[in-house]
Amino acid sequence: MARVIVDVMLKPEILDPQGQAIARALPRLGFDGVTGVRQGKRFEVELEGPADEAALAEVRKIAETLLANPVIEDFTLHVE
Repeated sequence: MARVIVDVMLKPEILDPQGQAIARALPRLGFDGVTGVRQGKRFEVELEGPADEAALAEVRKIAETLLANPVIEDFTLHVE
């Protein structure tokens, strides 16, 4: 059994209002020195077998089809 992590983030050129709201709130909460925050999503996909090339290709297809919006988001995969 393997676990593949899919991290989804807005593309750098897309505005991130949630990240901006968090960044503005941090100084009020006593956290100084943070210049920016970007908010994203994390998915953990558990596989029956090993995380070989075929399985990773399948997870990549899942991410492209369902987990991320490729117009405004990028994603990365890594095996845990």
